[in-house]
Amino acid sequence: MIPSDHFVRFYNEVFKALEELGHEHLVAYWRELGKLQVQELAARFREGGLPACHEYWQRILEEEGCEGRLTLTDEYFEFRMTRCPSLAKVLDNDAAPCRWYCDHCMGWCEAVMQAAGLHMVLDVESRTEPHCVMRVYRDPTLAEEYERAARLPSHPYA
Repeated sequence: MIPSDHFVRFYNEVFKALEELGHEHLVAYWRELGKLQVQELAARFREGGLPACHEYWQRILEEEGCEGRLTLTDEYFEFRMTRCPSLAKVLDNDAAPCRWYCDHCMGWCEAVMQAAGLHMVLDVESRTEPHCVMRVYRDPTLAEEYERAARLPSHPYA
């Protein structure tokens, strides 16, 4: 098994190589990852809704050594990550991070949420600091309102 220290750095280099071929190649790669994750998670989130999202990311928070806070309300699930271990490892490296590194999360999560009938908004906040906010809504109107209020930058996978 590849240790996560090595894996995320490898992932970063794959992203940069695909970006050099053309941005559409990077986006296509993320979409393929999304298809795999749909098989793994969509039914779980569709059946369990926001509480299933909370349960899944609670496990991720613990297993991956993330620092952050999870919030579950009637309207949304929020993962406020204060220290992303993935980006932190990429930044603690002699190779420069892929400019779009953080967008890989939305790249795979978006497909899962769509397949589950949920609506996700990712506020990357910074591409050079390891923190972000992800919210998942049942109601697409509320997701759109949050996205507008957050004034999010456009994402490169769109």
